[in-house]
Amino acid sequence: MRSKLFVPCSRPEFFAKALAGDADALSFDLEDAVPEGDKAAARSRLVEWLRSDAVASSGKRMIVRINALDSPFFADDLAALAGIRVDCVNLPKASSPAAVRMVAVQMESAGIAADLLVNIETPRGISQAAGIAGAHPRVIGLQVGLNDLFASLGVDRRDLRHVQTALWSIRLAAGEAERFAFDGAWPDLADDDGFRAEAELARSLGYPGKSCIHPRQVTIANALFDTGEDVARARRLLAAAGEAGTRGHGAFLFEGAMADAPAVAAAREAVRRADGNEGTA
Repeated sequence: MRSKLFVPCSRPEFFAKALAGDADALSFDLEDAVPEGDKAAARSRLVEWLRSDAVASSGKRMIVRINALDSPFFADDLAALAGIRVDCVNLPKASSPAAVRMVAVQMESAGIAADLLVNIETPRGISQAAGIAGAHPRVIGLQVGLNDLFASLGVDRRDLRHVQTALWSIRLAAGEAERFAFDGAWPDLADDDGFRAEAELARSLGYPGKSCIHPRQVTIANALFDTGEDVARARRLLAAAGEAGTRGHGAFLFEGAMADAPAVAAAREAVRRADGNEGTA
């Protein structure tokens, strides 16, 4: 999942355009993108769309960002998703493992057979991130929510030093629970360079993709997170490691550089991800 495009449920005219676009996944937003007075109508429009033949035949991953557990809209959001195609539920503002388990249990009771992607976007959430990631088998990963997190703390959103600190912390928490971490959205539509810089940072930290709020950002994300060349190199390294092993060598020269057990483990992980063994990442 290199790119995940947010689609506001207050703007149903965007639904078909998003489905026809290049994003690997679509995240239909019932939370921040929908005014309180339009929540019910937006929810109904989304359900109708997700029941359409167009969605049924699409290979894109369908994600729905519902409203937070402590909001007055949570219960209706979750109930509306029963019996329709939803590949993943995106839970915002998760604050504890217990809250995530509660949501997972309610999903099971409602018959919603979807994964959970959990947002880390509050100070408490980031302090509990590892526990949240491992709270329930339905949780496939953590999604970064820097806008809310930084705004609540008065942190400069454009300073990459601060971004790196947050991304690294959330990546470590996800890794501890053997889940993936997915990068959040860059809010400035006019600043492609800012989006690219943040995406490059996320990629360097092992994030598989980035959230987008415009199709132009999707193009950038798809190019940056295309791992084809990296995976090909990893397969070559594993083949070379096999040959070295037959000669009794633990370390060996590979394409001009020394490779050893950590390099082999990293290559094996890259191939595992590429072969689809890490959820949606």
